[in-house]
Amino acid sequence: MNLANKLTILRIFLVPIFLIVIAFKDIPYGTTIATIIFVLASITDKLDGYIARSRNQITKFGKFMDPLADKLLVTSALIVLVEFRVIPNWAATIIIAREFAVSGLRTLAASDGIVIAASKWGKAKTFIQIVAIVSLLVQLNISLSPEWAAKVANNVYLSTFFSTGTTILLYLAVIITIISGVDYFIKNKNAINVNE
Repeated sequence: MNLANKLTILRIFLVPIFLIVIAFKDIPYGTTIATIIFVLASITDKLDGYIARSRNQITKFGKFMDPLADKLLVTSALIVLVEFRVIPNWAATIIIAREFAVSGLRTLAASDGIVIAASKWGKAKTFIQIVAIVSLLVQLNISLSPEWAAKVANNVYLSTFFSTGTTILLYLAVIITIISGVDYFIKNKNAINVNE
C-alpha cells in the first residue's frame, strides 16, 4: 500500500477518535482536541491527493476510498454539530443525503467496472464543507468557554464572523453540495439503468 492510501486509511481511523473525544464531556478540552483532530484529518485529504499525483500513485483503491473517507469525516462532524445545536437539522440532512446518493451512484458504476473519481465540483464541495465545519467547531469551542465567549463578544470582527460568517459558510456549503451532487448524476447518468 502506498503512502497516499495509508493517509486515506489514517483519515478513516481518525473519525471514531474524533467522535469519542468530543462525545465524552469529562475529557478536559475535549471539543478543542476534537477540533484539532478534525483539522489534522482534513489535512491528510490534501496530502494524500498531492502525494498520489506527484508520485504517479493514483490507484483504484484511492479513487474509491478517498471520497469515502471524506464522507465519513464530514458526516460525523455534521452529526456532532447538530447534536450540539450549532447547525440546523435540515442543513446536515441535505449534505448527508447528497453523500449517500453519490455513494450509491459510485456503487452502481463500480458494478460495471467504472470508478468515478472526484470532480472539480466535488473537490470544491469538500473544501467549503471543511472550512465551514472547522469554523463551526471553533464557534462551538468558544460557546463552551465563557472566557473566550466574552473576548469574542468584545471584538466586532470576530463577533460578526461567528454570528454571521459561519452561517454564510454553512449555506454556501449546502448550495455547492447540491450543485456537485447534480453534476455527478448528470455526468454519470449512464451508470443508472432503470431497466436493469
